[in-house]
Amino acid sequence: MPGHVLPLIALGGGVMMRIGRAEGAVDIVRSAGLGPAAAVCTVLRDDGEAARLPELREFAQKHDLPLFFIKDLVAYRLTHETLVQRVSEVPFRLLNGEFRAVIFRNVVDGREHLALVKGKVGGGQPALVRLHSECLTGDVFASKRCDCGDQLEESVNRILEADAGVIIYLHQEGRGIGLGNKIRAYALQDTGLDTVEANLELGFEEDLRDYGIGAQILRDLGVGEVKLLTNNPHKIESLKSYGVQVTRVPLEVTPHVINIGYLRTKKEKLGHLFSELKLLT
Repeated sequence: MPGHVLPLIALGGGVMMRIGRAEGAVDIVRSAGLGPAAAVCTVLRDDGEAARLPELREFAQKHDLPLFFIKDLVAYRLTHETLVQRVSEVPFRLLNGEFRAVIFRNVVDGREHLALVKGKVGGGQPALVRLHSECLTGDVFASKRCDCGDQLEESVNRILEADAGVIIYLHQEGRGIGLGNKIRAYALQDTGLDTVEANLELGFEEDLRDYGIGAQILRDLGVGEVKLLTNNPHKIESLKSYGVQVTRVPLEVTPHVINIGYLRTKKEKLGHLFSELKLLT
């Protein structure tokens, strides 16, 4: 019913370009070694409405069918395919130390990411690592709404003191929602919403960031055990899901009056691992 088939064209990058059913269907048959074509249908309940997850679980169990989510396919591709390539690299000197700057391009969406490498990294040896998502307002203009710029500065200093380390600067602004939406979220925060509530009000999830590309960059660089500078448990679990061996190294900076609420929200609603949050005096 109703007796006809509508053709769909999946985006070339598959689920790495769009989290869609067409992309997921084509990617799964490609992963099975078949041609890039698939049939997609909606499972209906007896009353004619689309089945929801509980009904789909029962249906899959009854008919001995595998059931998985598109996010599982994303994770599979990030784990089993190489989706980054080196574009260029050059010595990169900061005021207080020397790095090697390596640019990586995501071959699916064309986004470029920066790795700052200190010392002899590679050969499966451990390294101190900071995965840092782009924050133009905090990193460049020293916005006091967040702790991003302070964390980046502290990470640079800590890695320069280490024998070997990497800062991976990922192009995913505003927890993945982009600069424009982040500024819209700021406006909502000025009306009384916290950072999580503002993202939800705009129709986004609490945190859209993914660290699979970061895991691929670490793999390309040959890093073994990752000593990760972070307070974010999601970042740790994400890297582990891509097969990265991770040990957490706390990265706490002193809060101040403007960002204390932001940090408390990250601790209470996002589970960030702050030992304490004392105001700067």
